[in-house]
Amino acid sequence: MNSFEFDIIVVGGGHAGCEAAMAASSLGSRTLLISPDLTGFAKMSCNPAVGGIAKGQIVREIDALGGYTGIVTDAATLQFRMLNRSKGPAMWSPRAQCDKQYFSAYWRKILESSCNLRLYADFATSFLFENEKIAGVRTNTGAIFHSRAVILTAGTFLEGKLFIGRTEFEGGRIGEISSHGLTGQLVERGIPSSRMKTGTPPRIDISTVDTSSLILQTGDPEPERFSFLPNPSPVQSGTPQLPCYILHTNEEVHDILRSGFADSPLFTGMIHGKGPRYCPSIEDKIRTFADKDSHQLFLEPEAREGREYYLQGFSSSLPLDIQIAAMRKVPGLEHVEIFRPAYAVEYDYFDPVMLKPSLESRVIDGLFLAGQVNGTTGYEEAAAQGIIAGINAHRKLAEKDPLVLGRDQAYIGVLIDDLITKGVDEPYRMFTSRAEYRILLRQDNADARLTELSYNIGLVDKFRYELTMKKYEKVSRLQEFCDDTLLKAGVANELLTVSGSTPITDSKTVSDLAARPEVSLKNLLEIVPRGTKERHGVSEEKEVVESVEISIKYKGYIEREKALADKIKRLENLKIPEGFNFDALSGLSIECRQKLNRYRPSSIAQASRISGVSPSDISVLLVYFGR
Repeated sequence: MNSFEFDIIVVGGGHAGCEAAMAASSLGSRTLLISPDLTGFAKMSCNPAVGGIAKGQIVREIDALGGYTGIVTDAATLQFRMLNRSKGPAMWSPRAQCDKQYFSAYWRKILESSCNLRLYADFATSFLFENEKIAGVRTNTGAIFHSRAVILTAGTFLEGKLFIGRTEFEGGRIGEISSHGLTGQLVERGIPSSRMKTGTPPRIDISTVDTSSLILQTGDPEPERFSFLPNPSPVQSGTPQLPCYILHTNEEVHDILRSGFADSPLFTGMIHGKGPRYCPSIEDKIRTFADKDSHQLFLEPEAREGREYYLQGFSSSLPLDIQIAAMRKVPGLEHVEIFRPAYAVEYDYFDPVMLKPSLESRVIDGLFLAGQVNGTTGYEEAAAQGIIAGINAHRKLAEKDPLVLGRDQAYIGVLIDDLITKGVDEPYRMFTSRAEYRILLRQDNADARLTELSYNIGLVDKFRYELTMKKYEKVSRLQEFCDDTLLKAGVANELLTVSGSTPITDSKTVSDLAARPEVSLKNLLEIVPRGTKERHGVSEEKEVVESVEISIKYKGYIEREKALADKIKRLENLKIPEGFNFDALSGLSIECRQKLNRYRPSSIAQASRISGVSPSDISVLLVYFGR
């Protein structure tokens, strides 16, 4: 193989780039990953944590598809918590604090294990084209690499600028230079670009904090893991979890922060890009929620060894002296010293409505985009786009249909569909509320939804596939056992009484009793005679029991969402030909024609999700395309 000739080039070694490179190379494409810092793969630029509400579900979906974010997270976990356990299972979301140095180092180990992947330390400065098709890239050192597809995952580095007060300087992250030239090339070829803003809090020296005055936040006593593979994470094997801490601002803190507003680039007009609504800077929070006299903050470790902690909730672009003075009025931080100030970063992104569902550009053949260049925020959203872009770049070169996940199949499907049908006007962040099939898209069943699918396209290996099949054979066997096994009143009532549930007078099946919200399936199985369970080959593994219990307790909700998904799927199957001229349909409203010509939906269902397309417009499309 010519060392300058590849099938696929991935530009950028962040979370999207790493997943894209591994997916493409694992499927068999000769892949090059270009990143200026080969020690900083998937760097945790902001919060040193993975997962959280909806984001944890995405990571488990990446893992079920054969990606690596969950595996790396498990290896680097400092503290694990399953969020929202007090709510229904659709809301359960895994989250892990990570050792960010180990996280990057472990990613490099994985990348170097792929025989089809080459790493190269440099900046891509321009794209190469042949007959309007992507043909490779040129780098800062003058190297020219040719390929048949390019995946752009440049994060916040495209024309990136950093801000601390009135100080403005170049960078995609502090200490790392911006990327220039790529945006202009794409804009010239018809891909609209705009600016977005994000930010990060100060990193502080935990040895200068009075932690005894803070609220201690510990990990789960029985930590779980992200990956469906059976290997326990270090914290599951006995490595101690590190603590986090909760603290609060006060009016004195707010007054000091307000005194710096005149020098805030957010308020002086220096920053033009829109920031994330759900992760605002501390100055934004104080201005927007002027009636609040306190805001919650978190102190989170960045590594197992070292004193650097992350002050979540204190993202800012205020002058350095204001940042420090305000922090020192927070109880517990009176003598705090910092390793790094908070700062804001502004960068280019491209309108995601110009993408196909495969994440390939509709304008430039062979160019795929993933991550923050599509207007998203978050490691998890970026990694999800990366694995899909990597899969589909390979499948394009192999002349196979792209992998497109439905909204009823995965949060990843919701994410991509939202991007390409609705666009973005602020950094897009995934929430459970964005998914209409939340009870179907749980974190516990991502392998049931996606592993066989990925095995069929060649990404998931036979070991993982068979592991998944065996797990759900056990689930099926236990479900059947619960449906068929009767418990007599004399056996069950003691447990029911202790659980606060109404006693029974006649025998009931295990499933009938487990459907009661107060009653645990695990406890019910404990009162079933051991010999009965052994004769039926019942598994009492935690994840098997949990899967069956959810199916029993939420049966009605699950069946209702499945029925709704099947109904909508009929509209998904009504395809709209690529390049169709919507102006030819006179029955459509003018606004609808304009929106459809801009967003280019691939199905009637996708068209129905576009703002400005009315039910009467959908009726016209159904008549035309349903014939």
